[in-house]
Amino acid sequence: MANVLELSDANFDREVNGSSVPVVIDFWAPWCGPCRKLGPIIEEIASEYGDKIKVAKVNVDESQVKASELGISGIPAVFIFVNGEAKERMVGLQPKKQIEEAIGKYL
Repeated sequence: MANVLELSDANFDREVNGSSVPVVIDFWAPWCGPCRKLGPIIEEIASEYGDKIKVAKVNVDESQVKASELGISGIPAVFIFVNGEAKERMVGLQPKKQIEEAIGKYL
């Protein structure tokens, strides 16, 4: 997971609002089966897109404040932030192609 940032309530705003590239965030939890299936897809996207985007994960059990602020009620949830604003929200296990199509809108 070298290319995937771990975000928390403490560093979320700094990493997301201060980013000059789109930020793709996977909101997940270790006990969530679909989240574990999405994990390798998120890692592939991080490797393939390199510096064009920032890819991160947020463990909703450990970062409950941010998850609550964003109204996350189901996981996995993939958000795409541009200039600190959530532009896309995908809830549930998504195919890689769908996530890449969403990313493509902001590159």
